[in-house]
Amino acid sequence: MSEYRASQDTHDASELLAPIRRLHERVRDEVVATCESAALEDLSEVSDDSSEGDTIYAVDRVSEEVLLEFFEHEIAPRTPIVLIAEGIEDGQIVLPRGTPEKDAVWRVVVDPIDGTRGIMYQKRSAWVLTGVAPNRGRDTNLQDIVLAVQTEIPLVKQHLCDVLWCVRGQGAHAERFNRLTNETQPLRLQPSRSHSIRHGFAGLARFFPGVREELAAIDEEVVRGALGDVEHGKAHCFEDQYLSSGGQLYELMAGHDRFIADLRPLMESVLRKRGLSSGICCHPYDMCTELIAREAGVIVTDERGAKLTAPLDVHADVAWCGYANEHIRAEIESLLQDALKSRGLTNDAA
Repeated sequence: MSEYRASQDTHDASELLAPIRRLHERVRDEVVATCESAALEDLSEVSDDSSEGDTIYAVDRVSEEVLLEFFEHEIAPRTPIVLIAEGIEDGQIVLPRGTPEKDAVWRVVVDPIDGTRGIMYQKRSAWVLTGVAPNRGRDTNLQDIVLAVQTEIPLVKQHLCDVLWCVRGQGAHAERFNRLTNETQPLRLQPSRSHSIRHGFAGLARFFPGVREELAAIDEEVVRGALGDVEHGKAHCFEDQYLSSGGQLYELMAGHDRFIADLRPLMESVLRKRGLSSGICCHPYDMCTELIAREAGVIVTDERGAKLTAPLDVHADVAWCGYANEHIRAEIESLLQDALKSRGLTNDAA
């Protein structure tokens, strides 16, 4: 892509920032209102548990209805798009309906609720995630995203919630919204500047049963390699299993976490040996705002240390690593890759 075309894509995409932010606000408010009025059992009712994709809960349907209506009536009449989201038949739809896919200007990937399980049980904030990339057909991937927006869906008892966004090359931006006063204040997010994970939050995602002990063993090996043996009565570092990829990225951006890796897709061979099938993994729509993290200074890679290049669809499994800074990466990355290679979980190609 020429330098001119890259600049043009970024300029044009910025025109979508305001309407996408309005969409996120609508989703946030609708979900919070539903959580306030509905019983927990109603929100957590399974709406769709087909063999394809993640389980769809009743609370997911609230955001999906807002999503499709918004893009169909407020974006597509001006700019043809390919909308990519779970819950849409076949995972994507070209809008306006009937438009040839090749004529779409943008591919817009959305996760209307990232962290469904946490919000429906009122345990932790969820996030609305959107990434916009120029339409390069089915080859379009995460690295093509030029605009990203991430909006917090707060707990009912929580009055403050954050909004993050970026246009590629222009840095990350954030605001904090007060639901009680409707006031918005600028928010400065700063990834940790620590040179080590010692006394900080770091770890591997292991949300679901199946291979948790294998992931824990890798985690232990990496931490011991970085920090040595644990002293009696001391804690080297801590972990936080935030069941939301967008939430994990936020924790890195906010300086709360220093290292996170989600390696669930690499566990397929281990599961097969046990006669088990793969469970839920991270997908491209879960990582469609990783551009914001990178613009904020977080280092985001795949399991080999390369850029994330997952296609913009609802099917691909994504393994990723996030480091707060280069010092943390230098401390952890080689130990992690050695642990994976020794178990035959990744190839040697970087």
